[in-house]
Amino acid sequence: MLTEKVYNSYLAIMKEEMIPAMGCTEPIALAYGAARAREVLGKEPEKIIVRCSGNIIKNVRCVVIPNSGGLVGIPAGVILGTVGGDASRNMEVLEHVDDAARKRTRELLEQNICQVELLDSPVVLHFILEMTAGSDTVSLEIKYDHINVTRIEKNGEVLFSKDEGDHQEAEADRSLLNLEDIKEFADTVHLEDVKELIETQIRCNMAIAHEGMTGKYGLGIGRVIRESYSDDMLTRMRSLTAAASEARMGGCDMPVIINSGSGNQGIACSVPLIVYAREMELPEYALYRALVFSNLLTVYQKLYIGKLSAFCGAVSASCASGAAITYMVGGSLKRIKQTIENTLANIPGIICDGAKISCAAKIAASLDAAFLAHHLAMNNEGYAPYTGILQEETSETISCVGLIGKEGMKETDKEILKIMIEH
Repeated sequence: MLTEKVYNSYLAIMKEEMIPAMGCTEPIALAYGAARAREVLGKEPEKIIVRCSGNIIKNVRCVVIPNSGGLVGIPAGVILGTVGGDASRNMEVLEHVDDAARKRTRELLEQNICQVELLDSPVVLHFILEMTAGSDTVSLEIKYDHINVTRIEKNGEVLFSKDEGDHQEAEADRSLLNLEDIKEFADTVHLEDVKELIETQIRCNMAIAHEGMTGKYGLGIGRVIRESYSDDMLTRMRSLTAAASEARMGGCDMPVIINSGSGNQGIACSVPLIVYAREMELPEYALYRALVFSNLLTVYQKLYIGKLSAFCGAVSASCASGAAITYMVGGSLKRIKQTIENTLANIPGIICDGAKISCAAKIAASLDAAFLAHHLAMNNEGYAPYTGILQEETSETISCVGLIGKEGMKETDKEILKIMIEH
């Protein structure tokens, strides 16, 4: 039986992770930081310098910024947040951008007021904004999490500062996460405690999935999948999930309920389950509990990898979806573990080369692997321990995959960034 501490911590983790965001979270973080800095400066800046860690640069380079009129890139995100952002909206900072802000953003982009520099930092999610207007200068720093402001200075005076310890204390204790307790929590959580969170995720993530199926974004991958493959469960799951990702990467201004700082992960760990449950006409409570399981399992895996790395987060979220389908249809803990290990034996090598519309294709491929893993597990088939990177215990396998993603792929990350910047 779960302790009260574990129960409350798991609830808090879900509330912290499952928040709404418009567009790709890295440009939105820049827009949020810029909106906050502009508030402190008190006037429109004449010059902006933004120093970004490599993963920020990688993930902003190719995505269309929502409500921007089709703009891409770091300067566009920063300037749009500066002239039209509302920091009180957090990750929906660009929700109320109007035509005047879009027009002014294009004017300031032509004036080249925003300069981008690479920030040499061991923290993968890290950027510093410096805005100047006349004799006034504001500096704002964000580290670790997308809206985690760690320092604000104005004219050399520190207005706000917090160290890493403060950041850690503000979070629910993720060290309490483990597979067995995640399953028990999903089994026993009072649904009224998570109903609003889950219903919002269902509503938002399915709305953008259907929007993506219109084919207005990117390559129209959702429609291509639907029209090119047999009309079965996997095709419907893959098409809608990929469509949601492509719409989000393609600048759709509809919000997504994210997971572990990523909209794509929030989509991949939820949309497949919703499609499956509706197709199979499963009871509402079964879907709700499966979504609780999937969201927490995604957070658990990402705990070892970190918010950003050269490891594609679609793998972790799709793995969680596959395991949650096994859970939803009454699979035992053993079969849930087999689903996870069958997935991680297959696709742990998909790289993250930045946020872009082709993330949708990676999600589609990852879901294919996860659904295969589910079927293998339901036939009581699983790869043996020490097959490749698989370990004796599933938790050990998850931590080893995390080690590969966080530490082993550091040099890969540098090479990916180098290739992207130089070409």
